[in-house]
Amino acid sequence: MHRLCCLLLLASALGTAAPAQAVPLPPARVELGDDVFLREAWHDLRGRCVGVVTNQTGVTSRLETIVDAIRRNPQICLKAIYAPEHGLRGDRPANAYVASYVDQHTGLPVYSLYGATRKPTPQMLEGVDVLLFDIQDVGDRAYTYISTMAYVMQAAKAAHKEVWILDRPNPLGGDVVEGPVLDPRFESFVGLYPIPIRHGMTIGELAQMFNDKFGIGCELRVIRMEGWKRSMLWPDTGLFWVQSSPNIPEWETTLVYPATGLISSAGLNNGTDYTKPFKYAGALGVDGLKLAEYLNSRNVPGVHFRAAAWSPLSGFWEGKTLTGVELVVTDARAFRAVHAAVEILVAARKLAPSALASESAKALDRDWGTDTLRIGLQQGWSVEEILRQWDAATRTFIVARTPYLLY
Repeated sequence: MHRLCCLLLLASALGTAAPAQAVPLPPARVELGDDVFLREAWHDLRGRCVGVVTNQTGVTSRLETIVDAIRRNPQICLKAIYAPEHGLRGDRPANAYVASYVDQHTGLPVYSLYGATRKPTPQMLEGVDVLLFDIQDVGDRAYTYISTMAYVMQAAKAAHKEVWILDRPNPLGGDVVEGPVLDPRFESFVGLYPIPIRHGMTIGELAQMFNDKFGIGCELRVIRMEGWKRSMLWPDTGLFWVQSSPNIPEWETTLVYPATGLISSAGLNNGTDYTKPFKYAGALGVDGLKLAEYLNSRNVPGVHFRAAAWSPLSGFWEGKTLTGVELVVTDARAFRAVHAAVEILVAARKLAPSALASESAKALDRDWGTDTLRIGLQQGWSVEEILRQWDAATRTFIVARTPYLLY
């Protein structure tokens, strides 16, 4: 009986205890564009209504969604939300159709920009005066969020709407640029404008370049970050990474994405639909030990190649045991991802030529934005010869981007 009374008293005490407080987030070293908008720039709306182009990455440095933060301010008129590939919550797989719907949490319409249309229609823009764009990019031309941004700007121009870009860091920093620069012959949704694969620009800087140099011509305003420097990789910002798409779960994935994101166009598997997306390169029957030995003998800067085996959990390769290499980035600042991609493809040509798809010429040229990679692989060019084809255009781009740099 005494033990029972003690337990009852303990349960009563626990029931009346004060609720636990959430551990506060440490302060970030960078103030995001959406932080600046919410603190001061929103006053410039002067009562005009906004629509927000965003997804799960559109959060403040305190990890509050931009939609919820706007809704807390009764003086901002919010009319609609627009969602890119992967949807508003980022839970839809790559290339999956995203439907429009009404969000139960906010009661607002969520218009899909990766469904029946990839560009806002006039009907979607009714009642909206200013479009706010708040989505985290990964610093790679082939990641479709920047194409969605360009389409939003084009639609805004046609409908006489303003676009405000709430700027965010390039997780790869702003100093390193790697080609190839897209050849306009291969323009597509994975590459609209002649910029390199690794462009070294923020979304705000890209928006200015798209608007001016590439002729969109909408009424554009970029809400700049405070505290960001071009030398910063993501950890230097003090910000927390929010999974930007199902296969980019952590910021480190952005390092290898420019290396392996496009090798699937050549027939290799890159680890998507597995536990370490974009950190693998291989296929059925590849000798991972030989491939790792060969690639490590090439002394590719900033990366070690480990022989590996993996079995994708879904998709075309589901249930099949694939072999090849895992990319272990040893020095994020020295690592040149596009260079590493070419090393992998040339090594596969040498050691596992049957793994490279011969029928994928169109996809390979489209995704890489050039036919020089395919031609180089077919004609036996060395890594150095392939990379050298891109040097002049990359240098020209570096000069051309200078007027649009904000930091």
